Amino acid sequence: MTTTPTPPGLARYNALPEPAARAALLGICASTRWAGRLLAARPHTTAEDLYALSDAALAELDTTDLEEALAAHPPIGRPRPGDPDSAREQRGMAGAPPELRAEMLELNLAYQEKFGHVFLICATGRSGEQMRDALRERIGNTPEREREIVRAELGRINRIRLARLVQEDARP
Repeated sequence: MTTTPTPPGLARYNALPEPAARAALLGICASTRWAGRLLAARPHTTAEDLYALSDAALAELDTTDLEEALAAHPPIGRPRPGDPDSAREQRGMAGAPPELRAEMLELNLAYQEKFGHVFLICATGRSGEQMRDALRERIGNTPEREREIVRAELGRINRIRLARLVQEDARP
């Protein structure tokens, strides 16, 4: 029986001291419960196993845990200053015209008023117009439906960020 070696980036993550690994995970998803679940399962042998565990941990988060995770996400159109991940993920809004930026600000505020948290979307690869259109559509959702969508979007974001963490050339 042959075993596949652990990819170098994943091996590097597995070897991190617990505080550094926790900090890396909380940088991906600010839910302490989610990060704790992934930490408790180290070492991970494949990225796919890590992603599946992430999805399972996310599915178990309660409302308080989701609120904790959402609180770390900046509004679309206003990436966190000095955070290259936030800027990269929201690149679709970087060159947006002032009218679109103003509309996104207005829609973001209305969304937050209705749902009590930031509008969350996996912004990677989306244009400003696509994000605006999604926000326009989702603002009409019920809180229950929106919570389902938010959980799915957070899962997509977590997988993208985990992939960056465990890539061969990644440095946490």
